Amino acid sequence: MGKIEWAMWANEQALAAGLILFTGGIVGVAGLFRGWQFAAYAVAAGLFVCLLEYPRSRRAKGTGVERKWQYGLTVCVKAFGPLTRNYYARAFLHAALCIPAGFILATVLGCVCLGIASLIYLSAAIHGEHWEPILPRVEVRRPAPSIKNPPQNPPPRPPAEMRRKNIDDLEGASYDNPMAVIDEK
Repeated sequence: MGKIEWAMWANEQALAAGLILFTGGIVGVAGLFRGWQFAAYAVAAGLFVCLLEYPRSRRAKGTGVERKWQYGLTVCVKAFGPLTRNYYARAFLHAALCIPAGFILATVLGCVCLGIASLIYLSAAIHGEHWEPILPRVEVRRPAPSIKNPPQNPPPRPPAEMRRKNIDDLEGASYDNPMAVIDEK
């Protein structure tokens, strides 16, 4: 069996946690919960986590399926350099972001999910993984094979005698039943 790629699991967990944190923050602000300022923080933190975690990392094998419209965010995440590539930094960042979200009921679930994602990122960092962007493949265009000339001769046909249809022979072409049919009255 191959080794577990912890970063892949951490990415999915953190993206889900960001969405949950964002949604809980909206509920907390819209419901005017006591301490709604923490909910407003959770909206911003959830959006930041979603933007940070949307681009997937390339797998250790070199394969990986990028998410739809990932490339623009990949360029932004790549621009931050070692701050976003290092999973120790991500683990610490997610742990720091989840603490204020634990002070209001609407965002507690997002806080717990982000804390779990932080632990998974810590495990990925301990196992020596790091973030690498999935860049679009540059396809080498091979020249198309030259078009062959069309055939010069027509396809073979049966002899002319076999192609003629004889109108008089229509009765002979009818079906011969090998069993005798008797009309009993």
